[in-house]
Amino acid sequence: MTTTWIVVANSSLARLYTNNGPKQGLQLIKELSHPESREKASDLVSDRPGHNPGSGNGHGSFVPATDPKQHEAERFAQELSKELEHGRASNHYERLIMVASSPFIGVLNQRLSGHVRDMVSDTIEKDYTRATPRELSGHLEHCIYL
Repeated sequence: MTTTWIVVANSSLARLYTNNGPKQGLQLIKELSHPESREKASDLVSDRPGHNPGSGNGHGSFVPATDPKQHEAERFAQELSKELEHGRASNHYERLIMVASSPFIGVLNQRLSGHVRDMVSDTIEKDYTRATPRELSGHLEHCIYL
């Protein structure tokens, strides 16, 4: 019997479900929250962009600003990828289905280790974080028998 983990995420919320075989349904095993991703960009930064002193006679160089919301999404993707790696290393699952919002799924894919990426059987670019387990089961019926 193959244990499947299903991660349903966006940049501020992730739910990990498990399925232990046919007719077993989905069981929520963990919920991760990252409220910083929901804050306004202006609330995430403390001041204006910095300035690097230049070498030589010229003026200093401008440091390009990093989008604070993108930075928070990357931090959350890193946290989530560590959770998935821990589950893989502990042999908690043999198969992984990723369901994430379109911009966040790319960020998450970049953070996954090669071992976890090899376990991904299906990827769905949708934000189903507000879906109930029953609704989620309906959305996943094409890739897993629940």
